[in-house]
Amino acid sequence: MIRQAASSLLIYIICCCRYYYSSSLLPRGALAFTTSSPLRTKNYFFPPSESSSVLDGSSSDTNTMTTDSTTTGITIPHLSPTTLANLVDYTISFSAANGLQVQQKSERSATSTSSSYITAPISLLPQAYPHGQFQHGLALSTPFNLLVDRISRNGKFLQETLKGVRDVDEFTGMLLTLYEAIYLSDGHSSEQHAKGADRLGILRSDYMLHCSQAANNEYSIKQVELNTIASSFAGLASSVAKLHGFLTRRLGEEGLEEFLDVNERAVMGDSSDGIVDGDGERGVPQSLAMIRLPAAMAVAYDRYCARFNIGSSSNNNNNGEHKSDAAVIKPVILFVVQPNETNTVDQRLLEFALWDNHEIPVVRMSLGEIHERVTLDEASGRLTIQNDDQGDNCGAVQEVAVVYFRAGYAPTDYPSGYNTADGSGIEWLARERLERGSAAKCPNLGYHLAGTKKVQQELARRGAVEQFFEGDEADVAAQIRTSFAGLYSLGADANEEDMEAVKDVLFNDAKGQYVLKPQREGGGYNYYGENLANKLKENCTITVDDDGNNDVTLSPDLSEFILMERLFPPQQRAILLRNGQVEGTGMSISELGCFGAIVSSGDGEVVHNEYAGLLLRTKFSGVDEGGVASGFATLSSPYLC
Repeated sequence: MIRQAASSLLIYIICCCRYYYSSSLLPRGALAFTTSSPLRTKNYFFPPSESSSVLDGSSSDTNTMTTDSTTTGITIPHLSPTTLANLVDYTISFSAANGLQVQQKSERSATSTSSSYITAPISLLPQAYPHGQFQHGLALSTPFNLLVDRISRNGKFLQETLKGVRDVDEFTGMLLTLYEAIYLSDGHSSEQHAKGADRLGILRSDYMLHCSQAANNEYSIKQVELNTIASSFAGLASSVAKLHGFLTRRLGEEGLEEFLDVNERAVMGDSSDGIVDGDGERGVPQSLAMIRLPAAMAVAYDRYCARFNIGSSSNNNNNGEHKSDAAVIKPVILFVVQPNETNTVDQRLLEFALWDNHEIPVVRMSLGEIHERVTLDEASGRLTIQNDDQGDNCGAVQEVAVVYFRAGYAPTDYPSGYNTADGSGIEWLARERLERGSAAKCPNLGYHLAGTKKVQQELARRGAVEQFFEGDEADVAAQIRTSFAGLYSLGADANEEDMEAVKDVLFNDAKGQYVLKPQREGGGYNYYGENLANKLKENCTITVDDDGNNDVTLSPDLSEFILMERLFPPQQRAILLRNGQVEGTGMSISELGCFGAIVSSGDGEVVHNEYAGLLLRTKFSGVDEGGVASGFATLSSPYLC
């Protein structure tokens, strides 16, 4: 016990010394774990920070969970106490050595910018996952990348799809209004800069395994949602995959086999194909996210520099492009982050990879800071950061080649309000200024709108995806459609199939078979079970006709929601680690996220498109919500079988 305490103290001292990079430059980072969220189920509080989808399926079965602050007293089937203690010891040490950590909430003062870090919320061991369905998710990355790009250019589709939402959801309405003003009009000259700018997509499509009678009772992946802005956890998830790969190899013959085999049988039954990664064995696949995501950003960055001949002696040319009297230094990628961000490590891993692999500098700013310090040259479309008279870049002008949003996806990111006419809505003014520039945006407004829940629901309608993949590409549309779950409109466009789903909830006690989703990113906004049924009842008018049939009229207020079939993935045992301690063990469910990266030109030429890494999130199966940043789920890895 004394040795364990001494070891923990030593690790803490090393962590405090090691993470010098959390400087006053960034008010906030990438895994938002503070105590401000109203969503909490225990004594740990992790508020929504970046776009992190929730786990939408859970079991109605009673879930037994054992909890304790240490490994003492925890009994885990098929795992010895000695093996568990070794797992925890290795995990905490690995996390400290490899940046698998999150920033702890601290009371900062005007004179103190110190930060402390702790092991990220993770599943202690990987979760069994079917090899074939994993490969199917990876294969869908590039088709979904193309779909988002094509939707972003189809103004009529976006307007028609979101016309009912904009009237009841001010946030989505503002995004659509800006999109129309910048991309669908022929007015201001600066709009041409935005139309001609490259588009960078760092997307993440999230899936759950789901079993249905139509699929012969076999599990297949179904899409939960498609994230097109602030798709987070690529960095931390890559570290988790490395950790789990190490643990299963290092301790595989010391007591893990039975635990992993039992989980495999829970998911696969007797159908395991015995395949894993590229080595032909079972195991944890490594994520390529910290290679491929920076590579895609570098493509957009290099294209911008080549387009405007930056970095050569002809920088100050006679064409009116990029001419400046101030000192000009190397262009940057601008990370748009939330004020006082605590989710820094995940973002910093990407920043460090950009420099290590491509020598591309990053500047981090909030929308409020951007409003104060970033200017747009209307003639050239050039976005520049005005530096003060202090520091290494005193008085210099930094040009922005790529804008990467890790904020701006929720109404809370625009606290000054929506009034831009009187200049008070400074965050929206900053967003508009960035959008009008020539820099590549990740995402631009079209990509952002393509990721809304209403667009997801509309794409599930017969013929909707097919309009974006015609002729020789018809098989691409068919491939995408295999991942769709049941999705139903609650707006003025609701058809007979949609209304049957509503009636199923109201009159057939099927509230447990659906999820009610608003147009929001991040965890904690969905309605389940009784709350779902009550929400529908409060916003529906029910009448009975002469034949005794129930007739339902939907309130316009429901237009901002969609109704989705609830997914029920297989349950398997997990051991969850939070705040550096074993939180407990119990039956769990998981959600697979597949990252994709795409770069396209203003006129629609796709110059880069690939699968770009993976993420798995795990939560106890009795919990409805499941966002990692919301404090319900943990980061994990698939164990292919």
